Amino acid sequence: MDKGALLDRFGLTGEDRLALAKVLDRAEQADSRNIPTSTDFLSPQQRSLAVELLRLAGISESSYVLQGGYEGAERQVILFLPDWMEAEDAESPIRCLRAEFREEEKLTHRDFLGSILGLGVVREKIGDILVAPDSADLLALEGVADFLLQSWDSAGRAKLRVRAIEPDNLHIPAVRRREVRDTVSSLRLDAVASSGFRLARGKAAALIESGKVQLNWRECVKPDKLLEAGDVVSARGFGKFELSEVGGPTRKGRISIVLQVYV
Repeated sequence: MDKGALLDRFGLTGEDRLALAKVLDRAEQADSRNIPTSTDFLSPQQRSLAVELLRLAGISESSYVLQGGYEGAERQVILFLPDWMEAEDAESPIRCLRAEFREEEKLTHRDFLGSILGLGVVREKIGDILVAPDSADLLALEGVADFLLQSWDSAGRAKLRVRAIEPDNLHIPAVRRREVRDTVSSLRLDAVASSGFRLARGKAAALIESGKVQLNWRECVKPDKLLEAGDVVSARGFGKFELSEVGGPTRKGRISIVLQVYV
């Protein structure tokens, strides 16, 4: 199956189609030139689609690795490896920067991203931005990192002091989650989303049908889609949760579940 036909199977348009086309191009380059190649940073949805796309293209999981600069990174690149290279021998294309500022400036993720985009850097060259009270650690592709070291000196009205750091020195915020135990009539997406987003089931179903809900980072418009333990559900404006455990039926015939709701 050619590249266009593969992309057509996903019904992709716009930025997502372009991003996945580049994924296939990088895979082809690594194979034909026998050198390591890497993609730009992919969103979680793009990454999920890319892994499925590579599977359909017959590209083995052993021929690439996912990297985000730290374990659990949301935005990641795909590093394709030639036959002669092991993953541990490949040099990561990701560099780590730290932008320091005065704590009283109270800068946010939006401030940092906006200032970077304002310099003409496109979003796909930037990975996660990890904000602390007086600094923000940034994951960036190598060429962009060099540019930011020279040119990135402010966010909003705040002055920044930017320097390169090693990955081991990243300030990785703790993931904040609260556990929710509940029972549902079934493992349908609308039933579980009703619990996770604290919505009436009818409103949860309408939210899903509107295209605003993602299941494992991919849009899902089917309220009757059955979930399994480990599935992640997110919705714009409502947050994200993981169905971490599915228990047995209660005496009333309902199903006990445990959710990890991100806060």
